[in-house]
Amino acid sequence: MTNNIDLQETEEQEFYEHLRVVVDKGQSLLRIDKFLMHRVENASRNRIQNAIDLGNVLVNDKAIKASYKVKPQDVISVVLPHPPRDTEVYPENIPLNIVYEDDDVLVVNKSPGMVVHPGYNNYTGTLVNALVYHFQQLPTLPGNDGRPGLVHRIDKDTSGLLLISKNERSMNYLARQFFEHTINRRYIALVWGDLPEDGTVTGYIGRSVADRRVMAIYDDEEKGKWSVTHYKVLERLNYVTLIECKLETGRTHQIRAHMKHIGHPLFADATYGGDKIVKGTMFSKYKQFVENCFELMPRQALHAQSLGFKHPSLKKDVYFEAPLPQDFEAVLKKWRNYVAAVSDQNG
Repeated sequence: MTNNIDLQETEEQEFYEHLRVVVDKGQSLLRIDKFLMHRVENASRNRIQNAIDLGNVLVNDKAIKASYKVKPQDVISVVLPHPPRDTEVYPENIPLNIVYEDDDVLVVNKSPGMVVHPGYNNYTGTLVNALVYHFQQLPTLPGNDGRPGLVHRIDKDTSGLLLISKNERSMNYLARQFFEHTINRRYIALVWGDLPEDGTVTGYIGRSVADRRVMAIYDDEEKGKWSVTHYKVLERLNYVTLIECKLETGRTHQIRAHMKHIGHPLFADATYGGDKIVKGTMFSKYKQFVENCFELMPRQALHAQSLGFKHPSLKKDVYFEAPLPQDFEAVLKKWRNYVAAVSDQNG
């Protein structure tokens, strides 16, 4: 009998709370699987339903079914049989495309598809894992645990330049410049539609009420942070436009959300509706052409092309550029060929 008890005790798993949500007072009745889809990062409905079926989702400390409808003031917990990941970053031997390096700073040209820092579902293979391997000791900012060296970031599927600090002094010096918006950052983007002229997009940017995974633009300062993007038309390509964006502020998904807000989502941006035909003809040949472009570049057409800042030790302005990556160039070439072919037909 004693042996059975020992066996049972060794098989028991301790559960840890990974997420705790107190439902808003104004929340309408909504199935819990739908509710959690907008709260749990990178989670599909199927994955959430599996967690519910396994009894890993509790409402007011009780397991529920997927059909349960959340009510105002419900306390929802997602519990799993392993502790949440700590902020320790593990070094990995991943090649870095280094544009510039000295004792204070590192400028990296990040390839599309690479996550910048470890986070939910992405604990390995990130830029930070590579940085820790290559440089061993990198500084962190207060509240920036797990992100050594980073003073800013760019999205996983955005390519281009990223600035990294190699010591505490340069970290603070550069962080101040980002805070004061004196860093000079320019992006190249391909957007849907024919932008009539150069312009500026402003507004308070915050999480969308409908979908917490995306950002929306509001008029109310209580709903988000002030954001400013200046854009300039570089090339018109019939149903898409190549533009340069200059960031005055640096908010999450800023360019992507701003361009969506004015009706010109980034080409191939699945999160903001750019991964379908937004402008163009109904011809099947055109549809196939766009699908081919999406295959060439299955990500948002956004590239952090240039980066300028005051160097922490030199105390002078420095400036770096990174050429468009191969996938972006390939899609641009296809659009230019398409425009030329249409022009020949009409000529």
